[in-house]
Amino acid sequence: AVALAPDSVDAHWNLGMALLRLGQFERGWLESEWRLQRPAHIGLWTEPPAPRWQGEALEGRTILLRHEQGLGDTIQFARYVPLVQARGGRVLLQVQAPLKTLLSDLPGVAVFATDEPLPAFDCYCPLLSLPRLFQTDLGSMPAPVSKLLIPEATQAHWQTLLGERQRPRVGLAWSGNTAHVDDAKRSLAFTQLATVLGSDIDWVVLQKDIRSADQTALAQHPHVRHFGAQLDDFTDTAALCNLMDVVVSVDTSVAHLAATLGKPTWIMLAHNPDWRWLLAREDSPWYPAARLYRQSVPGDWAGMLQKIRADLSALFITP
Repeated sequence: AVALAPDSVDAHWNLGMALLRLGQFERGWLESEWRLQRPAHIGLWTEPPAPRWQGEALEGRTILLRHEQGLGDTIQFARYVPLVQARGGRVLLQVQAPLKTLLSDLPGVAVFATDEPLPAFDCYCPLLSLPRLFQTDLGSMPAPVSKLLIPEATQAHWQTLLGERQRPRVGLAWSGNTAHVDDAKRSLAFTQLATVLGSDIDWVVLQKDIRSADQTALAQHPHVRHFGAQLDDFTDTAALCNLMDVVVSVDTSVAHLAATLGKPTWIMLAHNPDWRWLLAREDSPWYPAARLYRQSVPGDWAGMLQKIRADLSALFITP
């Protein structure tokens, strides 16, 4: 497609995603820059009135790092902030509002929500362009963010709400943003998940929103706890993740959050997954705490869930 239409934005962008999925990062990062010309991306935010940073020494200048795409992307690529600081600049980090408090404790960084006014800055860079500028490959991925702000009162609140531990605790997230282009591929119905939810484990829902089709089914499983609107922002979700023994999640922001916290995170992936999970491996170079479960054939959630259930049973068997 690129050979036939060298100026095709979508052809280059799709090529970039394919190369990254294959672990061919050098060219993959370069091709993925075409995303910034896609109409769907341009509509996300207005180009700032400052030059784009190209990786040079900042020499005391102020740089704006801007989120793009989903909440999980922001959590994943915030790890590049210290590398930018090492180039000698003052960092402003603009994130989605639900993440502001969680990321506000990054050392030396001024964090702003999307709708907040910004101070003056000298240059800017989209978060997902940083791997290219730092020439990231499979052997040089920065560690996940090590300092997330979870207020002590928030952590204590969730500890009290969960009460005394009676059984192993497993956090669950089985669906993500319905607006995601691949939502039908990456999310599953609660009725599918419910086939492996025995009463031997304390199951805790980590996603705030439950789709209408899932609400009735969830109500039939009172041993699965869901706190809904009590999850005010991602500091609440993070505090709840901290209280789990294992987090089982589809490819959504909860998976990124739990893995960043270092919580054992078992991620359920579609047969043809998002580029960041690569192919044919059970681990993730982005997240040492993650374990990847892959569909053997497209759409086979059932086989994967049986494997997860067996692994959970083996993990929690008392010697």
